[in-house]
Amino acid sequence: MPGLYIHIPYCKRKCAYCDFVSFANRTDHIPYTAALITEMRLYSPLVNSKRFDTVFIGGGTPSLLPVGLVSRILAEARACFDIAENAEITMECNPESVTEEKLIEYRTAGVDRISLGMQSADDAVLDAIGRLHDTKTFVAAFALAKSAGFTNINVDIMHGLPLENESAYLESVRLAASLGAKHISSYSLILEENTPLYAAVSSGSITLPDDDATADMQDAGIALLESLGYRRYEISNFAKEGFECRHNLNYWNNGEYLGVGAAAHSALRINGKWVRFSNKTSVDEYLAFLGENKLPLEETKEIEREDEMFECIMMGLRKTDGVSRAEFEARFGIDPVEQFAAAVSAAALDGTMEVTEERMKLTRRGLDFQNEVLLDFM
Repeated sequence: MPGLYIHIPYCKRKCAYCDFVSFANRTDHIPYTAALITEMRLYSPLVNSKRFDTVFIGGGTPSLLPVGLVSRILAEARACFDIAENAEITMECNPESVTEEKLIEYRTAGVDRISLGMQSADDAVLDAIGRLHDTKTFVAAFALAKSAGFTNINVDIMHGLPLENESAYLESVRLAASLGAKHISSYSLILEENTPLYAAVSSGSITLPDDDATADMQDAGIALLESLGYRRYEISNFAKEGFECRHNLNYWNNGEYLGVGAAAHSALRINGKWVRFSNKTSVDEYLAFLGENKLPLEETKEIEREDEMFECIMMGLRKTDGVSRAEFEARFGIDPVEQFAAAVSAAALDGTMEVTEERMKLTRRGLDFQNEVLLDFM
């Protein structure tokens, strides 16, 4: 079933590494919420045949919204769309922006999964990347989420950060696990152009761990997470049994999703065609379009069958379980091993892929070199 993504593009301050579409110090939260509601109402008759299995409120910092707005957004989502009774509903939060009142609101509104951005348990590292919280604040926020009744809590962690070494990274993993996180997302820093961190590294004022040190952090982190009972089910994601993120699994299975909000992206089957479309990035443009009851579309593109097949391989091979041959054949009428015979053979021969009657998946080495493996599939 499709997923619904709701983008909240507000931050109190952008982190030094952040390249996501978010804006600091805007205060037009109420007009933006009204625009979201208008957008959902415009889409309602267009997707009335679809049932949504997951909802993900991301950003930005969604927990920056004043009390009452998240409840209003979710109430309207239920009024506009057929949302499954057992839908997974995730709310992204930053530690410094959550309060007991907000967390109780989220729980009452139906949110059943909280995602907390810790990034590191080392305060010097947090300061170097421009985070607003410290470790004490993160621990307090986690405790507040548990006391509000949340049992499904994800923690985001990063490795390869400035001032970070393997010991500090592993301490971050241990802290998240000790608090009771059911899911841990552990990402390697990607140094994006046009960010303050990129400029600082380019000027030499900040030094990052080298590639070997970052790879060692990742390997040590995987080993520690697995020893603590977390299963690696995607390149950067680990979960206790039964707590895999259903919303993200839908992305990795190249499933349908509708995105609402500034800069949100969507992928839907429309009149038999696989269609991807995206919204205006500018909040002002987004508000202006919806003020005129017009969908704020930036780009719409029909995806050709061959490109859709490659998307399924590219996304599916991020999962440690890989691509289901039966599901691929049901979607396209051909076995992926047959469709990509040369690429599959090459990957199997060099030890980056395993093929069984049920699935094709990357080996541990293949996961480390996924981009290189995918070149043959292109």
